[in-house]
Amino acid sequence: MMKDEIVIAEALDGQIRIHAACTTALVEQARKHHHCMPTSAAALGRTLTVTAIMASDLKGENEKVTAMFNGHGPAGTVLAQADAKGNVKGFIGDPNLYLVREDGHLAVGQAIGTDGNLTVSRDMGLKEPFTGVSKIQSGEVGDDFAYYFAISEQTPSVVGVGVLVSPDGTIKASGGLIYQLLPNATEEAISFCENVAATQKPVSELIDSGLSLDEIIHTYFSDANVLDRRNIQWHCECSKERFAASLMTLKDSEIEEMINDEKGAECVCQYCNTAYQFTSEDLKEILKQKHVENREC
Repeated sequence: MMKDEIVIAEALDGQIRIHAACTTALVEQARKHHHCMPTSAAALGRTLTVTAIMASDLKGENEKVTAMFNGHGPAGTVLAQADAKGNVKGFIGDPNLYLVREDGHLAVGQAIGTDGNLTVSRDMGLKEPFTGVSKIQSGEVGDDFAYYFAISEQTPSVVGVGVLVSPDGTIKASGGLIYQLLPNATEEAISFCENVAATQKPVSELIDSGLSLDEIIHTYFSDANVLDRRNIQWHCECSKERFAASLMTLKDSEIEEMINDEKGAECVCQYCNTAYQFTSEDLKEILKQKHVENREC
């Protein structure tokens, strides 16, 4: 199986910037963590893929991109976050959707819905992140990101993204191909991109056929020059220590109530579904540590 990575290239003498991504293993990890049915897996997987591509252009080590769909469809909120190190994570409100269109394809647009917005935040380490908002166009993810790039970032883009789900529910292939016109693009370059967009096959099918990312890029842009490669992977940095720190922010009475309940507490990470158990003894230690830190302040 092709490894997960992003290949960044330029074509037509630097008039077009290209990102090709394979995210099969990453999306399979997301499917497993959230126990996703096929349509939910496709909606989350497409969002994870484009977000990972957007983060591949980040420069600072601690920078990250967060993309969130709120289309008021049955999927609920679909959110993905990726950082400059290639770590990607995300979640979907309802992981149990299996909706199919009349043509047999997974009904991702129906799942996400179109009555709402796509919100993209770029955290560059400044006081406030840069946030752009655009109206959801189809809920199919690719169209919506293309519209976002045009409206919020003034960058004409073609966004191809897809997830192939096997009959057994596992992820067979997942990836994305985004090409963007740079400010120096001529009419010929624009026309060339339009022709590619009209003939391009779904990227997940190209990956499933065994083509490498370089081969996919050169299938449509024969003069492309590869600039960089980035590894990407599913990764959530949650830990019991992080949740303990969060519990420490609760009121003493709330922690004491959980201690007296004798059932302890369970914290579940929204991003990766990992559950962390805290016994009454754990909670007593958290309360004790909280008092120590308060005295030190």
